Amino acid sequence: MKVLYESTVTNTGGRSGRAVSDDGNLALDIVRPAEQKEKGLPGTNPEQLFAAGYSSCFNGALGRVLRLNGVRYESSTVTATVTLYEDPEDNGFRIGVKMRASVKGLSREEAKKYIELAHTVCPYSKAIKGNVEVELEVLE
Repeated sequence: MKVLYESTVTNTGGRSGRAVSDDGNLALDIVRPAEQKEKGLPGTNPEQLFAAGYSSCFNGALGRVLRLNGVRYESSTVTATVTLYEDPEDNGFRIGVKMRASVKGLSREEAKKYIELAHTVCPYSKAIKGNVEVELEVLE
């Protein structure tokens, strides 16, 4: 496969640490959601990072399928809600995603068609297919 882009980020400290990209453009404090809520600690967590990456990638895929199909639209918005669940199979954890998307300028039915198509071509969707439950919701 032809490499189009590569990114490297190093974490130290796990969920109570720091993540820094090799080019220095990304440098974030990582905190557990409970600590963030209870202690008001600044920073982000892996679920927020995944939601940011996935929603951005999905919206890019949506724009691409709309353009490739010659669809005229005003704008698109994608919101990813990533949930951390207990996994009774291994006493560990799993994630789930609820993807809410809208395409301004299209009917709900048309938007649904392209949102579902975007889900088949989005690199994040492909990467987690069969492993993470993803619920798609089409918004007005």
